[in-house]
Amino acid sequence: MASAFDPGRFDRVAVVDFGAQYAQLIARRVREAHVYSEIVPHTTSAAEMAALGAKGIILSGGPQSVYAERAPLLDPEIYDIGVPVLGICYGAQLLALQLGGKVARTETGEYGRTPLRLIGVAASHPPLTSPLFAGWPERSDVWMSHGDSMVAAPAGFRVTACTENVAVAALEDGDRRLYGVQFHPEVAHTERGQELLRSFLFDVCGCRPSWTHTSVIEAAVEAVRAQVGGSRVLCALSGGVDSAVVAALVHKAVGEQLTCVFVDTGLMRSGEAEQVESTFRGQFAVDLVHVKAADRFFYALDGVTDPEEKRKAIGELFIRIFEEVAADHALARGAFLAQGTLYPDVVESGSGSAATIKSHHNVGGLPEEFGLELVEPLRLLFEDEVRAIGEELGLPAEIVWRQPFPGPGLAVRIVGEVTPDRAELLRAADAIVLDEVRRAGLEREVWQAFAVLPVIRSVGVMGDERTYAYPIVIRAVTSEDAMTADWARLPYELLERISSRIIAEVPGVNRVAYDITSKPPGTIEWE
Repeated sequence: MASAFDPGRFDRVAVVDFGAQYAQLIARRVREAHVYSEIVPHTTSAAEMAALGAKGIILSGGPQSVYAERAPLLDPEIYDIGVPVLGICYGAQLLALQLGGKVARTETGEYGRTPLRLIGVAASHPPLTSPLFAGWPERSDVWMSHGDSMVAAPAGFRVTACTENVAVAALEDGDRRLYGVQFHPEVAHTERGQELLRSFLFDVCGCRPSWTHTSVIEAAVEAVRAQVGGSRVLCALSGGVDSAVVAALVHKAVGEQLTCVFVDTGLMRSGEAEQVESTFRGQFAVDLVHVKAADRFFYALDGVTDPEEKRKAIGELFIRIFEEVAADHALARGAFLAQGTLYPDVVESGSGSAATIKSHHNVGGLPEEFGLELVEPLRLLFEDEVRAIGEELGLPAEIVWRQPFPGPGLAVRIVGEVTPDRAELLRAADAIVLDEVRRAGLEREVWQAFAVLPVIRSVGVMGDERTYAYPIVIRAVTSEDAMTADWARLPYELLERISSRIIAEVPGVNRVAYDITSKPPGTIEWE
């Protein structure tokens, strides 16, 4: 299976993953500076790292102590391959320890916003310089999260920053181009954090800022054409952002060779089916097969209440319908299957490196069932990059900025048995939530905002009559990557409008609640 494209045409930086999602955030920040980043496991050998051809290496933070029994380590020969290295938090401590410095558990760890002081900025004339801190003031605020601390620098290193409690908050060996910072420059709370990363990328590593939306599209189009040749390509459209961008990108590459299959399950959000039809058949003139299969899906879900059984029933029926469409249109033989695998899927599949990943299947079972070669033009991209590329390709904002939506759709937002009436009730309530969040100008500030229907009934009063109707739970969260999420502090006035409209406009609802659970301990979705 071919990858999206050969990233060798771009300067790259390797981000070594020591756990806890730090590596993904660092990789995204590097790409925001228009440099291609690739996450690699900490078990990567020096020979493998050299073969990767990276112009720089960043060691991520991690959740463990460098002295823990199973602490992740780095091949120490990597420091000698001549590639600049920047260690961040755990990565800085590991670099210091492996090169002969000292790391210890001090009495006071540092957590959260912390004042940082550069060493030598005001004390020497002329002041000492560091490529990482060029232009920085003597004092600034950074974000710390550590219990262990670097207490002595290795031979050949000089200390460039400290805090009130930590004598070694940054260190460097300029001759070997080895650097370490105890704080997290990748988080927004660190003043000048992105500036520090850019200094490392451009002033230390000499990277070119060539990773742009236009260059990525050009590379992906070339790769799809080279992979597919004159063959047909099938793409399963779900109505979500990823599949929509895949379809638009593949269509740009091969035009009429693409056939999109849109299976309408009856479990989508309000107006989504019409939007898919309008965009791909109308705007892009794509060969679109629209299968209206709501009755079949509701029949398959009859009596099913277990969330995993719902997913299984929907996934299996989707595969059968996709098979039927391919057979009816004689598309399966010799065709390719395009799907929206993203870079986080790649990393979470277990390999870490884009060069050696296992395939991650968005549409459960389709590749195995069909035996088709996959076309995955987004597999090196993060979600925010996918949205930007969608905009560049001309997809409407209603699709590009659509909030994440589970594959089984409304079925897993109905806590209980799924019926057509309940799906319609939830769809109407959900549309009000999205409409009011949009009107309030918060659509891009929240990661997801939606309605949930628990299949229970409670007593209420409407007018002079008692009611016995469903509750609707509103769920709204903020997040950067969906790995963790916090409940959104929506204004009370907004919640009041949503509640009033749902009860007034959606028959069968007499109560509205707001979920204020973060992830963890909860999940974003209810099922």
